[in-house]
Amino acid sequence: MTKTEQPKRSIAEWVTFSVASLIVAIIVSLVGYTWLNEKNQPPIVSVSKKQTIREINGQFYVPFEVVNSGGDTAESVQIMAELLINGKVTETGEQQIDFLSSGESEEGAFIFSQNPRQGELNLRVGSYKLP
Repeated sequence: MTKTEQPKRSIAEWVTFSVASLIVAIIVSLVGYTWLNEKNQPPIVSVSKKQTIREINGQFYVPFEVVNSGGDTAESVQIMAELLINGKVTETGEQQIDFLSSGESEEGAFIFSQNPRQGELNLRVGSYKLP
């Protein structure tokens, strides 16, 4: 039985093999890193007034910012606002943010016909759902 010699690999084959191996190693290490560092935290959604209240054409604009500081994504985030003047709810507002991933923030504004500075304005997150 004679032993047959295999042809030697060219430089182009070695370069291609090295690049492909490097890409596979990077993908495997990134998947492993993501798997080991996964937090599995629920969404932590908060809302706050962003700036001062503006009055334009007799309407009062109250800007807000909503932030997801948790680990998971939140969908259909419901933001609610209540304007209390003399202890009574005079106006309410509701906003919905479709999608809020981890670390993401969105801005919006509530519009009131009465001046929020003359009463108490409450902003809160009403609900969200998981994707």
